Amino acid sequence: MYAIVEIQGQQFKAEAGKFLYVHYLGDKKEGETVEFDRVLLVDADGDVKVGAPTVEGVKVVCEVAVPLVKGDKVIVFKKKRRKGYRRKNGHRQCFTKVVIKEIA
Repeated sequence: MYAIVEIQGQQFKAEAGKFLYVHYLGDKKEGETVEFDRVLLVDADGDVKVGAPTVEGVKVVCEVAVPLVKGDKVIVFKKKRRKGYRRKNGHRQCFTKVVIKEIA
């Protein structure tokens, strides 16, 4: 059984026991339970339910495994040739690692 769930504007495929890296949930601590109710699709062994826009009465229950995980560094380099213009900037995106407990 799996579900397509929308978490902070992004869609994820959620299966029980799997990990997800979602955008940083700032107020959550390790071990807390988080529920996401914007479920767009549910597949229960071939029985597919598609929401319009969401499936009613279904939610994904997760537990916060690691509250803050930093992603890979992304380098932003801008240059205009023959003008002497060069800018180098970079950042690391913050994520929260959650484990899917159940799809209820």
